[in-house]
Amino acid sequence: MKNLDDKRIAIIGGGPGGLALARLLQTAGADVNVYERDYDASARPQGATLDLHEESGLKALEAAGLMDAFWLSYRPGADRLHLMDKDANSIMEENVAGEGDSSRPEIDRGPLQTLLLESLQPGTVVWDSHFLSMTQSNQVWKLDFKNGTEVFADIVIAADGANSKIRPYLTDIKAFYSGVTAIEGAVYNSAINSPQVHKLLNGGKIFAFGDSKSLIVSSKGDGSLVFYPSFKTDEKWVQQSGIDFTDSQQVLDWFKTEYAGWDDVWQELFENGTGTFIPRPLYCMPFDQTWEAQFNLTMLGDAAHLMPPFAGEGVNMAMLDALELSVTLLSDKYADLQTAIAAYEVDMRSRASAIAQITMESTDALHSPGAIAYLKAVVGA
Repeated sequence: MKNLDDKRIAIIGGGPGGLALARLLQTAGADVNVYERDYDASARPQGATLDLHEESGLKALEAAGLMDAFWLSYRPGADRLHLMDKDANSIMEENVAGEGDSSRPEIDRGPLQTLLLESLQPGTVVWDSHFLSMTQSNQVWKLDFKNGTEVFADIVIAADGANSKIRPYLTDIKAFYSGVTAIEGAVYNSAINSPQVHKLLNGGKIFAFGDSKSLIVSSKGDGSLVFYPSFKTDEKWVQQSGIDFTDSQQVLDWFKTEYAGWDDVWQELFENGTGTFIPRPLYCMPFDQTWEAQFNLTMLGDAAHLMPPFAGEGVNMAMLDALELSVTLLSDKYADLQTAIAAYEVDMRSRASAIAQITMESTDALHSPGAIAYLKAVVGA
């Protein structure tokens, strides 16, 4: 790893991509820290269950020596898929016995974060590190954080997600609006607080479609569920809607109007949710984006190639980025770091562009009158 000798590496962002990269680099002897803005690992609830793909997410865990830990933490049966229409009629069920495609096993975000954190050396993750800015002097980055601390690094890697604060130091290319907005909600103890939907879920996922709108519901291993209505609307809908998304009654009233004609069973989610909803306009990076490689700065995951979630590739791509970046940084075949980073970025952008185009096609199809037929064709029904 001649290119990393005596190099201090700072990864900004402690999601699966950043943590996987830290693990891969650290096991090779690199000097790496992860700077995460959350106060600690339990600072906020984790989102939906993830299906890790054999060719990407699982491949990264295998390279990191973490497959045994993964099989102790994954959730058998979470791959059950229930396709429904807006009237809660069952159209199709997949993996009902919980014996689905073993190349895409499911794991909750919390346990995935835990197994990655536990694989790192103590002190690797520096919590309460909300990035503010960075400056470069004598080829060294000085990073400043909201808590008043500053650190120095020879290489900075942005793993800080959709709203990356590091990305502008590499490129001014902006994401474009996909045309679809989603709202994230959650129900704790769903067996009690949302019994009808909980029964329909049966420990898996529901994909419901109608009127060019979707509603995705996902169970979690802690007994809660998360749900996401998504729909076509203007980019500024959130600001213009006048809805207070911390007021569950306002969100319920919106749902009854926007999803008028949908079965009343779906209202149970909004009536018994946690009371805080998160609106998410969905964006995608341009398919043809490019930038000039630097010798001490790069990025991975959503920071590099944000796209909507409707192809299930986000976390998998971030973890594959981590694997491929670690390989190039640690390889002795590149003359210098800039050449290594450039090789990673060319391959990463090419791969991301192809998947982003597929994702946008899926986003459009799942918010069209033919959504159910499209999904049935995708899963081979």
